[in-house]
Amino acid sequence: MSNINFSVNGQKYSIEPIAGETLSTLLRERLRLTGTKIGCEEAECGACTVLVDGEPMMSCVYPAERADGKTIVTIEGLAQRVHEEMKLHPLQEAFIEQGAVQCGFCIPGQIMTAYALIKRNPNPNSDDIRFALKDTLCRCAGYPSIENAIIAAAEALRTGEPVQKPTHIPDSIHDHKTVGHSHLRPEAVEKVTGEAIYTDDLKFDGMLYAKARRATIPHGFLTKLDISKAKALPGVLAVLTADDIPGEHNHGLVIYDWPVMVGVGERIRYVGDALAIVAAETQDIAEQASVLIEAEFNLQPVITNPVQARQDGVPQIHEKGNLLKHIKVRKGDMDAGFAKADIVFEHTFHTPTTDHAFIEPECSIGVPLPDGRMEVYVGSQIPYQDKTQVARALGWDEERVRIVGQLMGGGFGGKEDIMGQIHVALLANVTQRPVKLLFDRHESLLVHPKRHATQIRVKMGAMKNGRLVAVDTELYGDTGAYASLGEKVMTRATTHAAGPYDVENVRADCYAMYTNNPPAGAFRGFGVTQSAFAVESMMDMLAEKLNIERVELRRMNALHVGSITNTGQELKESVGLMECIDRVDAEMRKHNSDPFTPVVDSANPNLIRAWGFASAYKNTGLGGGAPDISGADVELYEDGTFQVRSSAAELGQGLVTVMRLIVSEEMAVAPEKVRVLVMDTDLTPNGGPTTASRQTFVTGNASRYAAKTLRDEITASMAEKYDVRPEQIRFADGVVHVNGHSLTYAEIYKEMKAAGKNPLVRYMYEAPKTQTPWHRR
Repeated sequence: MSNINFSVNGQKYSIEPIAGETLSTLLRERLRLTGTKIGCEEAECGACTVLVDGEPMMSCVYPAERADGKTIVTIEGLAQRVHEEMKLHPLQEAFIEQGAVQCGFCIPGQIMTAYALIKRNPNPNSDDIRFALKDTLCRCAGYPSIENAIIAAAEALRTGEPVQKPTHIPDSIHDHKTVGHSHLRPEAVEKVTGEAIYTDDLKFDGMLYAKARRATIPHGFLTKLDISKAKALPGVLAVLTADDIPGEHNHGLVIYDWPVMVGVGERIRYVGDALAIVAAETQDIAEQASVLIEAEFNLQPVITNPVQARQDGVPQIHEKGNLLKHIKVRKGDMDAGFAKADIVFEHTFHTPTTDHAFIEPECSIGVPLPDGRMEVYVGSQIPYQDKTQVARALGWDEERVRIVGQLMGGGFGGKEDIMGQIHVALLANVTQRPVKLLFDRHESLLVHPKRHATQIRVKMGAMKNGRLVAVDTELYGDTGAYASLGEKVMTRATTHAAGPYDVENVRADCYAMYTNNPPAGAFRGFGVTQSAFAVESMMDMLAEKLNIERVELRRMNALHVGSITNTGQELKESVGLMECIDRVDAEMRKHNSDPFTPVVDSANPNLIRAWGFASAYKNTGLGGGAPDISGADVELYEDGTFQVRSSAAELGQGLVTVMRLIVSEEMAVAPEKVRVLVMDTDLTPNGGPTTASRQTFVTGNASRYAAKTLRDEITASMAEKYDVRPEQIRFADGVVHVNGHSLTYAEIYKEMKAAGKNPLVRYMYEAPKTQTPWHRR
């Protein structure tokens, strides 16, 4: 077969074809142009979009052989190097300036699609842009910024003027030099040029490829497992089963109840359970081998929902039963509350399971080191938890395991649990070669934890004037086959089950139940979205029953300074709900003075439109009495720059920017003088889990206090050397002013080293506790 001849980004290639190879695989694996991302391999997400003869094509399904004679442009081909400097295309520049870059995984596809659009239509409007991008997904929900970026880039290309910066972002009301002002993300250039590295973009010498044999049944016992055909397949280096696990057989974030692999005679609890894992020379061979693994089962009745799981006489999925946790909230006297009420009513609500649908599928790479240690490269929201769980499965001391966190193409809570980390470590340890395990979209949907499906019954009592006097809630949460963070998630659902309202009498009972569905764990909102849906629906129903305007109903019941929450916390300061309600209400009525009356859409008569209004609140931090701690290092280097380090995860939310700006502010240097390192358990202190909306607060404060402490040490050192009072030393514009001397930070570094002092501070910050709840068990 003759070679494929084509050009990519202006460079000509002549390459021997491989049967069945897609253009995305050719670009990524053979040309190492990893800016083109793979999110689905089904032409659904658009992350793989490249230009073929000027037309946007989804390269994950485009046969490589069809590229013969074609001109291809990838994200790497848009920017140009001029005098050793990167000159960005206006689209790339606009995506950065307009804040369109978050996790970055979809950005190459977005930019390439937009590039083709502007070539075809130099002056696109919003409708044009939305139509062009309809098959190019952004899970971080950056669509307004993406649209603004394309409009700005198109204008710059038409006029020859610089890309316009956004004008709608106000500075903070607080007076700071750096914090509170608009800054560009430090990693944005890499993300718009295709240089950003995610786990699947890494390649190691001699790397093997892994595949797990999944159970594919929801409930049963494994009676037989035959791996002989898989082991005999040429190119297979290892096939491991539960018998080959040298350490602990179970993993988990809170409870160790999730088997690394299910052994013969053991219970299968959901379709995604792993029975065996394979390492082979190629991905194709690994997949062939996994299919050759033969399994036999003793099928068991399937528990499909949490209400069924609590019934008498049903199969018990775990030895301790089907109940993970009965969570209770008690406040006041329910009988008295309902007796006092003028109106009492109840309703039962259901919410479905939901997948996170991050565009980047899970990927892990295990790399054995000559000194007997193991490195695992992975996009993880909790690197130190990964370290602990991998070490447990290997039977090793934790110090032998290093987690090297990578950029993540979205997480949203879905990259907290172990997926491939332990499997690649086991295979790499046996083969003594690097091993990659990449999920395809099907396996991702099958295996990883989801949002909890719930059944929520709410009984509400109120006075005729709308004041709530009693709320009684019964929740059932489907935590699936294994605990994951189910207890914590459903605790949040329970503690927030009366809504953000000042209610004298509250009772809530939640039953977090095991079922044979995929595990359920962390997902943005962490349980509160489910209970908020139920209680806010009840508030609308109550407003209708009492003929009270729905915003006013919420306003009269809203928590305020002095309120006692349903878990017994007295709110002493910073309760902004009333202000939030008032401001949203005022803004809504600017658009429609009668927002809740349904009207026929004149432009589209088959649609009826009306506004909705809901209030909600959510805790910041781990809560439940758990120690909420994060660590950060701040270090001054010889060249006068700083580095701030923490294992806290960056998954698109902007933590790296937060840490950088905080240290910049405290040390009075430009943000460009501060580098940030995250997600490496060898090089960064434990930042705890990136969950519960906690990292800006806890790691932000750890970074802040580490920088303040380093600044104080510099002040003390310079005060001693120059014989001045500490308050006479001033930090400004990257310079330390001491008694008529203006010292750069490079000079400060030399002074401190000469005095035998190391300009490095580690600070472990613990969030302040609120108070002991009154009646929560």
